[in-house]
Amino acid sequence: MTDTDQARPSGEFVQSLARGLAVIRAFSNERSMLTLADVARIAGLSRASARRSLLTLESLGYIGSRENRFYLRPRVLDLGYAFLSSSSVVDITQDHLRRLSARIGESCSACEYDDGDVVYVARAAADSVMPIRLGIGRRLPAFCTSTGLVLLSAFSDEALDEFFEKYPREKISPATVTDEAKIRERLHEVRERGWSLNNQEVDLGGRSVAAPIVGPSGEYLSAVNITVSTSRVSVEQLVDEYLPQLLETTKQISSEVALVARQR
Repeated sequence: MTDTDQARPSGEFVQSLARGLAVIRAFSNERSMLTLADVARIAGLSRASARRSLLTLESLGYIGSRENRFYLRPRVLDLGYAFLSSSSVVDITQDHLRRLSARIGESCSACEYDDGDVVYVARAAADSVMPIRLGIGRRLPAFCTSTGLVLLSAFSDEALDEFFEKYPREKISPATVTDEAKIRERLHEVRERGWSLNNQEVDLGGRSVAAPIVGPSGEYLSAVNITVSTSRVSVEQLVDEYLPQLLETTKQISSEVALVARQR
């Protein structure tokens, strides 16, 4: 049984809408052109349901087709823009990321937690070549990313138990830590010091350091990281030189977010 087929309160769950969204989520940077069979398999739908959703989305301008393959059209960006344009946190964060990136010459990103993953909601990319390409809307597993570890560190024990039970932990690179006990130890360390380090666990050749953006009530709204190449920046340099600037930036963002919240 897939998520879209699970029982929901009568009259409150529109299954056709859920199926349509599952079809949109089937596409990604690695899966930009999909057949009907591909979409059905990835979205967990029957071919008939996938076909109806694809044709509906195509008629609405969200999906295009060519030679029996389907792809997302630019109108899909409207869905993400509605979120980005309505979030003062993202606006404030993006401005600070640009300034931080320009100052240190490295790429900076902000992520929010969503359903076992971190989702990139803001980014300022440097000119330097990095081994992994990331953009707004990109998802990565939370358990092995610097931003994900920061956000997971704020979870209660019960929420963490549910996280480890629900979400798989696959090795993305040879350095990825998947053992639950070791991840829990790391989360305790992150909780104590207030920041997280990732060393090639997502992609060999890249490392990052992350810290939280804290809301007015002390909740973690998102996390910001600085990503560097292992060939240019050592762990010591990342922690000694870049981390203080990151912490100052997240402190400024948190203060501005709190100010905006008080003015509402």
